[in-house]
Amino acid sequence: MLAQPSFGRRLRQLRQQRHKTQADLAGPGMSAAYLSRLESGSRPPTERAVDYLAQRLEVPVTAFHASHPTDLVDVLAEVLVSSGNGEFQRQRLQEALNHEKPCDPALRWQAHAQLARLLGEEGDREAELEVLTALNALSDEVGNPSIRLHSRLRLARCLRALGRAQPARTAAQEGMAIASNASVTGHDTVRCRLLLASVAAELGDLAEASRLSTEVCEELETETGSLAAEAFWTAATVSTRQGNHTRSTALLEHALEVLDSRNDLTLWMRLRLAAAALALRAMPANLERAEAYLDQVQPALNLIGKVLHLHEYAFLRAQLAYAKGDIKLAADLCEQAQQTNAQLTFRDRVRLQMLQEQINVRQSDPEAGTRLRNLAIEAESRGMLDLAAEVWRAAAQAPLIQANPH
Repeated sequence: MLAQPSFGRRLRQLRQQRHKTQADLAGPGMSAAYLSRLESGSRPPTERAVDYLAQRLEVPVTAFHASHPTDLVDVLAEVLVSSGNGEFQRQRLQEALNHEKPCDPALRWQAHAQLARLLGEEGDREAELEVLTALNALSDEVGNPSIRLHSRLRLARCLRALGRAQPARTAAQEGMAIASNASVTGHDTVRCRLLLASVAAELGDLAEASRLSTEVCEELETETGSLAAEAFWTAATVSTRQGNHTRSTALLEHALEVLDSRNDLTLWMRLRLAAAALALRAMPANLERAEAYLDQVQPALNLIGKVLHLHEYAFLRAQLAYAKGDIKLAADLCEQAQQTNAQLTFRDRVRLQMLQEQINVRQSDPEAGTRLRNLAIEAESRGMLDLAAEVWRAAAQAPLIQANPH
């Protein structure tokens, strides 16, 4: 027999799976108050109580024995308190969701939210998108505005990472409409506005992107911490796409200043990777600054870096090597970054392929220029005009480099 509080969790799970209330189970053999104490874990179950509940729930008494390995509530609890192997946790959650009978949509929402997180950490964005689509449907079933907003935000982030800027914008706009209609405030509302600014910039709507990011930065001007850092990072990205590298550098440096590594080491690391990328794309590129930021990142990368971060770092090192003229090292680092190409965002995948083709141009590959042009056309088809322009510039330079490789 399960001991408390596990017995109470199992009882609640079985009751909710059968769409029964506590009042439905209460009767001559058990009061509602006693049933409530059983579910809360404050009273141990008697043999008579278990027989009664099994009869009312139409389950065998063994349903209250040791946990079945695919019971969703138990697997979810295990994932929430565990810091173990992410792949194993993902498999456990997927198995539990596949075996679970219809139950409380809020419980299923929690399970889908955790599963999407694990898939995102693995870099399987297509699978993450599928789970997040289900998460949004469940959030509408639950009906809580904050949950609905959070679900749209996560969906929009995933779509943006996949290079689907317009659907990402639609999802973020839905989130903002939910927040507005229900007067929802808080970090998710701010982050939804920041995401709208980012996708607006990617779609070439720089005026709207600047308006949104400037508004949020003004609201958080005196704040410190992760949210303020994200706001100034977004504003820096928008300024970069406007061609204002001086302002974008100042904004990103402010983002670095307002975030202590003790508060969010992962964001602290990602900001320095972004700062290195910005320094490499400046006109002219600031190679010394880029290298300094990458050197700062190295210890944190060794401590908490995931596979994706390691290959983002390798990609930036490849860009640095190429800018310094070390083509062989750049090619080796590109190959290293290519190992997890699917985990990179669409934008970074395009830039990685662009760099590889630039290396191929210097190695006298006659087809590299054509592949660069095709890559630019693909970026244009996604509505990412600034990225397309970047690739078109590389394609235009290819014949000149091939004519004078040294």
